Amino acid sequence: MTVLDFQARNTPIQRVDALAVELGLTPGRLWIKRDDRTGLNSGGNKARKLEYLVGDAVDQGCDVLVTTGAAQSNHVSATAAAARASGMDCVAVLSTLGAQHQAEGNLVLDDLFDVKVVWCHPNERQSQLAATTAALAEQGRRPYPIPIGGTNALGASGYVAAAEEIVTVVPDPVAVCAVGTGGTQAGLTVGMGDHERVLGFDVAAIRDLDDTVPQVINDCAELLGRPTPVGAWSVDRRQAREPYGKPTAATHEAIRLTARAIGLVLDPVYTGRAMAGLIERARNSDLPDAPIVFVHSGGMPALFTHSYQHWFSVPAELSSGK
Repeated sequence: MTVLDFQARNTPIQRVDALAVELGLTPGRLWIKRDDRTGLNSGGNKARKLEYLVGDAVDQGCDVLVTTGAAQSNHVSATAAAARASGMDCVAVLSTLGAQHQAEGNLVLDDLFDVKVVWCHPNERQSQLAATTAALAEQGRRPYPIPIGGTNALGASGYVAAAEEIVTVVPDPVAVCAVGTGGTQAGLTVGMGDHERVLGFDVAAIRDLDDTVPQVINDCAELLGRPTPVGAWSVDRRQAREPYGKPTAATHEAIRLTARAIGLVLDPVYTGRAMAGLIERARNSDLPDAPIVFVHSGGMPALFTHSYQHWFSVPAELSSGK
């Protein structure tokens, strides 16, 4: 099995005492795994998954990656970058509710990577992904379909390695992550070997996590010849009360608090919501009695879109300098 090198492994793990104190935690209790610093495009967790998935596409002699996601999908722009880095084309099935989309955030990156976009309703993503893949094959192309978020047993394998990296630096930790499609949580759980050692915060990306994530965990463990993790899968859904990507006051506070405390920027869709969940549980003294390693899974491009512009105060005119 080919595993490509998108510089996704051995990212830094930083002790963040200033942020810990802001959350009411003791120094040495809180760490951040800097997977925003992976080497593919603008960084993020998708690089770990794509090292395995695109490696499989190379092994199969494919020439075009086909995937799906929302209009501002980090996964899609990362897949497009991986395609170009591997000498392939990329076709993306992006979902929309009919709104006019501006050239901003990840859509700019998709354009730079010359992605062919197929628009569809959110409920049609899976069927349209299959139809688009079939159409490419009929045209004589060799397509490789990648599921939403890169979430399957093979993609999750990248986060088994991340779990191993974490435990070499921080003994007996609990890993904290955002849960969109669940691949990151699945891989971390297999790597940790224990459901209780991974705390995931649902960001309301998909509805059927209860069905999909446990299956991906079991499939990933079987694929890698590892024991099935002990315990039962769970996810914290308190940050998923608002729709996916919708600006929330808790997310805004989490992003500003983290930036002010340690000079680190989170994104408004995934890591910002996960940090909001961590803050809520810390303030309620509702965290596991263990070192906490927050996985920064990237995603910053979404912060620079009109959806969140009301969070920021930018001067309308430059000062005259007088």
